[in-house]
Amino acid sequence: MQAPDDPAPSSRDDLAYLQWVGEQPDDAINLAETALRLGALGFAGCDLAPYRAHLEAVCTAVTQRRSDDDGARLGDRIKVLRQILVDEFGYSGDRETYDDLDNANLLRVIDRRRGLPVALGILFLHVARSQNWPAAGLSFPGHFLIRLDGNGKRAIIDPFGGGRVLATDELRTLLKKVAGPDAELEPHHYAGISNRSVLLRLQNNVKIRRIKNGDLVGGLRILQTMQRMAPTEPSLWHERGLLQTQLGELGGAITAFEQFQTMTANPVARDRIGDLIQHLRAHLH
Repeated sequence: MQAPDDPAPSSRDDLAYLQWVGEQPDDAINLAETALRLGALGFAGCDLAPYRAHLEAVCTAVTQRRSDDDGARLGDRIKVLRQILVDEFGYSGDRETYDDLDNANLLRVIDRRRGLPVALGILFLHVARSQNWPAAGLSFPGHFLIRLDGNGKRAIIDPFGGGRVLATDELRTLLKKVAGPDAELEPHHYAGISNRSVLLRLQNNVKIRRIKNGDLVGGLRILQTMQRMAPTEPSLWHERGLLQTQLGELGGAITAFEQFQTMTANPVARDRIGDLIQHLRAHLH
């Protein structure tokens, strides 16, 4: 359950662990462990041992149920994942209270066996990878999906929909619902995204909901945890500047925008932010 090159994650507090994640290459990031740490930020003194034990139990159940044949068909792998995660452990998408913040907290998802697509997707990815089955999250707009590969084949599965395999026409329909009637499937919709991107997508759900509810301070706090994991992501510094401007934290906003300027490769964006920085400085005193 521990991330590579991190032999004792329990020796770090949660924020320090996220800082460590931000310093690691992507393949050294343990999705499930990091998601647990993110969830624990809201619960002082939370004991993660039972949650780690639960993840271990799920992985062990898949190991015991899977075929002994290392060349098992892709369909068999998907079937086992669904049998264990959905049928045996009861994980499902929360359609009734979709916007509940608990749905993006892996601790509460494990407690309730319900969650958002990306939270459930982290479970699917973690369990599949524990079997050395190639699996990746997809850069699909509006709805997190999983790609599972095996024996020269691939399948796109919906963790929110009980691990159901989605056909091309279903993916096209899903895309059009989110991106508009003229949208068409393109290669990047099938491209796997990094572990860091999966975790940012998880936290982005929390941030968006807090801001939507008028909790700008809470949204900024979530954004800052995202920055610990991705300190060189320009868009996060840009968004931090905007949030701090809304909160009246002009000094912090200027610093954030200056960081964005040094990181972005877009010269037009740099110039626009430069103008905004000058405007904010004029209102500091």
